[in-house]
Amino acid sequence: MLAIIMANISNAQQNTSDSRSEFHFGVKGGLNLSNIYDTQSEDYNTDGKFGFVAGVFMAIPIGELLGFHPEILFSQKGYKATGTYMGIIDYEFKRKSNFIDVPLLFAFKPIEQITLVAGPQYSYLIKQTDDITSGDFTDQQVKDFENDNLRKNILCFLGGVDINLNNMVLGARVGWDIQHNNGDGTSTDPRYKNVWYQATVGFKF
Repeated sequence: MLAIIMANISNAQQNTSDSRSEFHFGVKGGLNLSNIYDTQSEDYNTDGKFGFVAGVFMAIPIGELLGFHPEILFSQKGYKATGTYMGIIDYEFKRKSNFIDVPLLFAFKPIEQITLVAGPQYSYLIKQTDDITSGDFTDQQVKDFENDNLRKNILCFLGGVDINLNNMVLGARVGWDIQHNNGDGTSTDPRYKNVWYQATVGFKF
């Protein structure tokens, strides 16, 4: 991987054409490190959890310096927690949530190799798996979600940077939930919200 990155850097330096005004689409994959936070800031401690992310993206130029970068991603988020029930029984709880994420990112391209992105993301929960372990006892609960209402989603905010090395794109993102949209025009502000860090490798065409 290091050799591939160094080769792309060398090629990018030798390439004198500027691609910031060109349309691109591509594929990407990588990892999320996610957790949840308590908006009421009470004593609720959890640990981060790694998950897989993959999907497709487009880079739509709006001149040389600006652009619009929509994406469609399969994204796993979650967290781990440990505690004691009634002060005597230790337990471990793990949650993995599968989402279809749709980031709608605005891009600023100060130089060809660097793209700064930020904007809203709409997340659609499709599956949730909870694992509970306490001593020799284990239990798993799996729930699938069917959602045919595009307005029923989680509104998030996302920001990050892409490093463009010819056809390779190294991406870093940070995102967090803002509110739940209920699909009927109303919204709620959940107490516990996802926050995640994302690292990806993409290839554009």
